[in-house]
Amino acid sequence: MKEKLIQRQQELLDKAKAAGRELTVEEKAEFDEITAKIADLAKKSAEPEQTVVSSPSENVEAVREAAAQAERSRIREIEAMCNHFGIEAREYVDSNISVDGARKAIMEKMMKEQAPLSQGGSLDVTKDAADKFRDAASDALLMRAGIDVEHPAEGAKDLRGLSLRDIFIEASGDYSLMKRDPDDLFNLAMSRQYYNPTAAFPSILDQTINKAYVEGHKKVAVTFDRFTTKGSLKDFKVANGAYLAGPVGEFLEVPEGAELKHDRPTDAKLPSRQLKTYGRQFTLSRQAFINDDIGLVTSIPARYAASARKTINKQVYSILVNNPAIYDGVALFNSAHRNVLTTGTGVTAAALMAMFMALQTQTDQFGEAIIIRPATVVVPVGYAFDFATILNSPTINTAGNTQANNPLFPYRNSLEIVEDGTLNVLCGGWGNTMPWFLVGATEDTSFIQVDYLNGQEVPTIRRGEPMGSLGFVWDIYLDWGVNVLDFRGAIKNPGITVADPLS
Repeated sequence: MKEKLIQRQQELLDKAKAAGRELTVEEKAEFDEITAKIADLAKKSAEPEQTVVSSPSENVEAVREAAAQAERSRIREIEAMCNHFGIEAREYVDSNISVDGARKAIMEKMMKEQAPLSQGGSLDVTKDAADKFRDAASDALLMRAGIDVEHPAEGAKDLRGLSLRDIFIEASGDYSLMKRDPDDLFNLAMSRQYYNPTAAFPSILDQTINKAYVEGHKKVAVTFDRFTTKGSLKDFKVANGAYLAGPVGEFLEVPEGAELKHDRPTDAKLPSRQLKTYGRQFTLSRQAFINDDIGLVTSIPARYAASARKTINKQVYSILVNNPAIYDGVALFNSAHRNVLTTGTGVTAAALMAMFMALQTQTDQFGEAIIIRPATVVVPVGYAFDFATILNSPTINTAGNTQANNPLFPYRNSLEIVEDGTLNVLCGGWGNTMPWFLVGATEDTSFIQVDYLNGQEVPTIRRGEPMGSLGFVWDIYLDWGVNVLDFRGAIKNPGITVADPLS
């Protein structure tokens, strides 16, 4: 009876451990109830039988025998519990702890060591053979596709030569499938037996795709995040901008006997923001499976993840080029905003200094002076070479053909040059006028902000089961919004026509 009770307690612990959690309220109640039953059984077994003592000497002997029997019983029960849980019994036996005390100490030790790792437990959870194979097969597919895997799973290098067909057979564990042709195997892979969420082969594909698209998202060459700010929204509702508290009135002199002048603090409404969902869908088709086209689960997901970042990049640069009306109903770059030069120029020291002064003399919503430090120059391809000359030359030629100190030389380390071909394309390419921009430090102003749903920047990917599709289908999507928050954060130079360097 006692062994079954202890076994039930272990089952409760194992179930919680497998789910990576602590005991539920119901499981804890059952666990405590079993503990009480075990204690009651131990108490009854430890009670010595009543005997009729006929003399003092017989009484002493009976007491000694009862004590020895109780000690042997204590040792046996403690050793049985320790053996059941695979722990050393000596420390509990030698400490003269009671059976109940030992049981409590053992259970506390087991619960502590088997707590979920996310809750701070110290259990070293080991992977079973199936998990290890999934990790190895996933990394093998990535390496075979030429994607760098920093720490490949054990055995991954040995699996690099396996085709998708071979991996499916290995994952199924049914080597009689070796005799089946690829088309039969594809139909079997799509069957309910092998396509459920816990099946090994789809899990390997999911794991491979997740690693591939995270890598693609991380390595794509975009520049928008070098001069924009990042934000987070919790849902898709329009996030109406909060009110910005303005300055209070200056203190006024109060003549003797006069009244204090009443003051009313001012405020201004900030721009609203909103998220949208963007996504795509791709398929590992029947033909791709039969042709062993692993690019569908490696390079293609990476390219879609990179595409998400490129889409944001294009949206940001489209705002700079298309100059839309913003939250106040006026075009982003407009003389009313004092953030655009009257005449466009190429890259010159005089133009850059004029943009510096325009940026640094902006006023806030209440007409008060603000400090915005020049931080980034955003230019189309072809302008950065001139900047290298302007910023890195200690001296310049004056109108009288003499040498003078370069006033822009101190900015060579603090001013970042961002050159992006997206500007060239959006402007129509070579032979067209291409503007360039000076953007203030993001610590001083939020010019353009990219918001994500709950701060998640990496696309979500999930496997679906659409009817009528001959293949494994995945959805990939991401939620973001690109919004202008403050026109004061950038100055536009309308630029000049840029000639084709190859013409």
